[in-house]
Amino acid sequence: MLTATGGPTRSRTRLSRLALAAVLPLLLSAACGYGSERPSDAVPAALPGDPLSVDEVRIGYFPNLSHATALVGVEEGLIQRELGGTRLRTSTFTAGPSEIEALNAGSVDIAWIGPSPTVNGYVRTGGNALRIIAGSASGGVKLVVDPEKIKTLDDLEGKRIATPQLGNTQDVAFLNWVSEKGWKVDAQSGKGDVSVVRTGTKVAPDAYRTGAVDGAWMPEPTASYLVAEGASVLLDESDLWPGGSFVTTHVIVSRTFLGEHPDVVEAVLRGSVRTNAWIAADGDRAKASANAALKRLTGRALPPEVLDPAWASIEVTDDPMPATLRTQADHAVRAGLLEEADLTGIYDLGPLHRVLRQAGRPPLPADEQPLPTDTRQTTPRR
Repeated sequence: MLTATGGPTRSRTRLSRLALAAVLPLLLSAACGYGSERPSDAVPAALPGDPLSVDEVRIGYFPNLSHATALVGVEEGLIQRELGGTRLRTSTFTAGPSEIEALNAGSVDIAWIGPSPTVNGYVRTGGNALRIIAGSASGGVKLVVDPEKIKTLDDLEGKRIATPQLGNTQDVAFLNWVSEKGWKVDAQSGKGDVSVVRTGTKVAPDAYRTGAVDGAWMPEPTASYLVAEGASVLLDESDLWPGGSFVTTHVIVSRTFLGEHPDVVEAVLRGSVRTNAWIAADGDRAKASANAALKRLTGRALPPEVLDPAWASIEVTDDPMPATLRTQADHAVRAGLLEEADLTGIYDLGPLHRVLRQAGRPPLPADEQPLPTDTRQTTPRR
């Protein structure tokens, strides 16, 4: 857990507005905006020895703290160590749909990604494209507001609140929360008792600074950037979930790759599980590692005033938390942003349970039986 291993206190020093204005476009456009695939440089070389059933495995993830498992696992060589002679090739993305497209096209085999693009990708392919195989992160989403305009939750009526993108995970969560408050908002246009302004994470700080929005329901590190700009945290989404946990990021795999190369999938999962344990054991060192990865991938590290509170609000986890995914999908259906869909079969937790058993840990509770893994012999991809 990022918050339980020597993490930073909630106190912070405000960055100057001039400094923020200089670094925000560069950091946010790469760290949590919306864009295309970027091949990663300087990944660890394959270790000596024979490869597994394939010479190379291609993983995708975001250069974002909610993908800390992938950031740290690649940076520290923890995933490559489990793969041995199979080379790890990485690509980074700044939009879930483009990562799903890469998975469907076969240019990515395994990916770290959020709930909404996963559900959409599963539904649109009739359940044939992907499986969720593990959890990765929980939390890291906050409602931050202009304290001069909004002092209580009830003050949001009539205000303009930014979300990252129509139908994305945070947009759905905010629309559902607004509905539960009894306010009416048209999901498509964002117009209603509260105005929902889809700005994108890289645009939100400028929109807040200029007064175009009065607050934002945003993931980290955007929420902490806004706080550094003078916003205050009015609500942490974790407070809305039983036990304070909900899936923010999980690990998915191409269904074809899972069937053809289960040994490689399990090796990547071993690396993921060991990385999460490494993060929990030394939070400060892991935080520095994640920030070093961000600097390598984006050209800029996060400043302490943003890094520390953002890191403290995210929890790494092996648990995919299936019940929270179904709840999030139900919220999207109620908002009219997703057709009613049967998500039975979206999980295959068999590989994760085997990895946990090998590590001497009990399997995670799951409310869905794992699908059988196809272990037929295939010609290795060389």
